Amino acid sequence: MKKVAVIMGSDSDWPVVKSACTQLESFGIPYEAHILSAHRTPAAAADFAKNARKNGFGVLICAAGMAAHLAGAFAGNSTLPVIGIPMKGGVMDGLDALLATVQMPSGIPVATVAVGGAKNAAVLAAQILAVSDDALAAKLDADRVDMAAQIAVKEAKLQSELV
Repeated sequence: MKKVAVIMGSDSDWPVVKSACTQLESFGIPYEAHILSAHRTPAAAADFAKNARKNGFGVLICAAGMAAHLAGAFAGNSTLPVIGIPMKGGVMDGLDALLATVQMPSGIPVATVAVGGAKNAAVLAAQILAVSDDALAAKLDADRVDMAAQIAVKEAKLQSELV
């Protein structure tokens, strides 16, 4: 199975990004987490992105805030799928990060999840990898069944309280 790279622009992103790693672990997906900055360590970030495919990665998840363009920098240096997680913070409380992540030039896409949406980034990475991995697809299917069962339990509890 291909690995997922989980890249943060700063260690301050870790409390949110950790949930992506937890979700990847729950699916049995190998991953690496790194702190690389498109602005403070541009050569290291570009090198990682350029060599990601040959180093066994299948998807790149990049989290950054305050209009930092980490996901875009990675997408510009790799043809692997890139998923951006805009992070809250700064004067615009994540709106700047969302816009910087989602507004990519034609031909250099970044799939973008909600501000702080680390868990969904991991699920999307799993779905991308599952295109060619039936065992992983089965895990995703089972996860959806579990989610539906949890909602059914909550619905039953609600209905019992309304009576």
